[in-house]
Amino acid sequence: MPAKVDIPRKSIYRLSIYQRCLQRLRENQVDTVSSAALAKAAGVKSTQLRKDLAYFGQLGTRGLGYNVDALSGTIGDVLGQNKLQPVILVGVGNLGSALLRYGGFRKEGFEIAAAFDLAPRKVPGVNVPVLDMADMAEFIRRQHVKMAILSVPASGAQSVVNDLVQHGIQAILNFSPTVLDVPENVVVNSVDLAVELENLSYFIR
Repeated sequence: MPAKVDIPRKSIYRLSIYQRCLQRLRENQVDTVSSAALAKAAGVKSTQLRKDLAYFGQLGTRGLGYNVDALSGTIGDVLGQNKLQPVILVGVGNLGSALLRYGGFRKEGFEIAAAFDLAPRKVPGVNVPVLDMADMAEFIRRQHVKMAILSVPASGAQSVVNDLVQHGIQAILNFSPTVLDVPENVVVNSVDLAVELENLSYFIR
């Protein structure tokens, strides 16, 4: 796997978009793609795409473009997709249960290894074990988990995050509608569905 490179978070986000486009090209048996065509599919400028990819060396061939399989493999290595990444989910309410039923995580290289809740119960149609919060620290340590999905009520989110960070979680996908306070070495991506809808409502006329 390529050595870690210090690049902007927005570039990392765009790498995920490029990877989706490359996956569609692979499904359509396309072998090579130009920077202009890939940039258009990803909704960015060619100069931005080339700048993002330049962080990882010379990946394309002038006049020919990028080999789709090779570029997808490189991005997969950078994003950690080429090995199954264990993730835990904390909070098995309505949203948490829906996330457990989502089948797209494994396709992208992520496996929800376990879920945790104050009142653990089996989620119908889901094989992921739902465990008591008291077992979370040991599970994180034993399974070497570094990523978590948070879908607990806002009132308890910070306390849960403090525990996650203490036990070694380095990246959190936050669905709780609150701002989390974490150390600089911990990355949080927050998804507030209500805020997203409010933003969309501006464009409705």
